[in-house]
Amino acid sequence: MIELEGLGKRFGAVAAVEGLSLRVERGELLVLVGGSGSGKTTTLKMINRLIEPTSGVVRIAGTDHRLFPGPELRRRVGYCFQQVGLFPHLTVAENVGVTPRLLGWPAREIAARVDELLHRVGLEPGEFRARRPEELSGGQSQRVGLARALAARPELLLLDEPFGALDPVTRERLQGWFGELRRELGTTAIFVTHDVVEALLLGDRIAVLERGHLLQVGTPDELLRRPAGAAVAELLATPRRQAAALEHALARARGAMP
Repeated sequence: MIELEGLGKRFGAVAAVEGLSLRVERGELLVLVGGSGSGKTTTLKMINRLIEPTSGVVRIAGTDHRLFPGPELRRRVGYCFQQVGLFPHLTVAENVGVTPRLLGWPAREIAARVDELLHRVGLEPGEFRARRPEELSGGQSQRVGLARALAARPELLLLDEPFGALDPVTRERLQGWFGELRRELGTTAIFVTHDVVEALLLGDRIAVLERGHLLQVGTPDELLRRPAGAAVAELLATPRRQAAALEHALARARGAMP
């Protein structure tokens, strides 16, 4: 579905991404995980040409993405990110329908698609269609942002830390909901996160990046069982330490109970 071959980006003397080669199959969710400065967001921006690569090529369904004008490409690729970026002067329905309107869809088809997606993301159209962004909670805004990214039936969905700004309870709820929705729709997606637990829970495969280089790519089970080097092993040790600390706290709490 999407192939990155030797992809690289330099900002002056600094290589943000270097020699990155990955392939994402149709219907697969690939998670890019790594610390700050690992090249995750830069990679997403190169895929939809918000940033032009210095080297390498991106192919979507076998076609070099440079053959599409930038605006046309971005209307074919859904993009959802942490800040959501809903247009404050538009209603929820108008925000979700932005890309179909730009593509010239008939008004009746846009309205039907908006209602369908609001249903799918768990927002009753009759209640939310006419609301403004300032009337939404953080979780509701994130759902509207995802509906907007899906509105034009994109070939590929890019998600950059979409749940990173949410409180832990809302974040966990939306992670579970998003995983179910993506499997139902069969959407091909690349998901960026610095949260290893989120990567393990959501990804069909995980690509670990460090300083613009790919350290390892594999299923969650493959990475947990056979980390390719000390850096990957240390990254994956984090959820184990968290689980051990939680178990210790629970045991201590049980011991303090009368």
